[in-house]
Amino acid sequence: MKLFEEKQKNKQLIMCYIVFICNGMLALSIGSLMPLISETRGLDYEICGLLVSLHSVGNFLSSFFAGALAEKIGRKRSILIFNSFYALSYLIILLSGNVPLLVVAFLMTGLARGASSNFCNTIINNLAPGKAALINGLHAMFSVGAFLFPILLMLFTSSSNSNWVYASIFMCSMGIISWLLYFFLPIDGINIAKKEKKTSNYGFFKEPLFYLCIATMFFYLCAEQGVIGWLVTYFKDTGLLNSSISQLMASVQWIMILAGRLLTAWLSSRVPKERLLPIMGAALVVFFLILISSKSTGMIVFGIMGFGFSMAGIYPTTVAFSGKLIQKYSLAWSFILTFASLGSILMPSVIGKIASVAGIFTGMCSVGVVIAIDMVFILLLVRHAKKQ
Repeated sequence: MKLFEEKQKNKQLIMCYIVFICNGMLALSIGSLMPLISETRGLDYEICGLLVSLHSVGNFLSSFFAGALAEKIGRKRSILIFNSFYALSYLIILLSGNVPLLVVAFLMTGLARGASSNFCNTIINNLAPGKAALINGLHAMFSVGAFLFPILLMLFTSSSNSNWVYASIFMCSMGIISWLLYFFLPIDGINIAKKEKKTSNYGFFKEPLFYLCIATMFFYLCAEQGVIGWLVTYFKDTGLLNSSISQLMASVQWIMILAGRLLTAWLSSRVPKERLLPIMGAALVVFFLILISSKSTGMIVFGIMGFGFSMAGIYPTTVAFSGKLIQKYSLAWSFILTFASLGSILMPSVIGKIASVAGIFTGMCSVGVVIAIDMVFILLLVRHAKKQ
């Protein structure tokens, strides 16, 4: 029986890791493909902005509803429904330039991405509640996918931009593969049935840990999406870097995020998460100050590399802190993810509003404020965890 349970665990781990590589590709494909889709379909900036926003809206909505639906019909049925949107959305993008259909398609991409994030984080946490190593490994796989897609797109379109359709066909195939992996994934195996005795009530609203995890993840996602979304524009508009080098810096950041997540996954099995998280938070503050105050190319690159490296493990390590909460309450992760995801939706708009009034430099400086707030909540979270 123990041997059977171990095999089930290994299948869950490997399949979730592979699916999360696909999820990373899905996330990065939206921004990477948009200029090519816009050129082919004749879309204006307003429509393109709407489509990208709808991906975020879908991601936000499914963060909660995928978990809630799982309570009604079961986890496997829920993820199979939501993940079917992955391949279907790219099929629509390939076959139609009709704006209402594209609106539906881009909303679907977000629904598929958010559901996968909800599902895989829950499954991996079930395997080892509160263990940061496996969660960091999962998010490292997301970075692998995020890093790979721009390279694949470059290869597909090296001879002609019109070859973006082949990249979309590839993504449609990845959607089918991920659906099949979910179909064969042993979700309701005996190991979970024995190990988990969850309650679907809302008792987590009385847990201080619930609010500390949300706050830590919310302000982290504010900083992450603010920098990722505005970094290239900041360098171009301030004249610190030219257009091509600015684009390159975005790739450098993702490479460092991947490296950081792999290192954090290794360190998490050796260093307590209560010590690791404050170190990463402090490093994030330091490297952002270097990044925002640097004028030379060398120091800017150093700041970006350090910022990407130090931010990499904060999200998955915070998930590890909420492990016991997620295991105890079946809806806890859905609520944490939903409320925290608001940060990634709100912050880019906040930066844009500030930049339109006071300039892009001031807009980017606002990221420093949320990083400082995040550091405060990291310390409060660690303090609470140590008391418990």
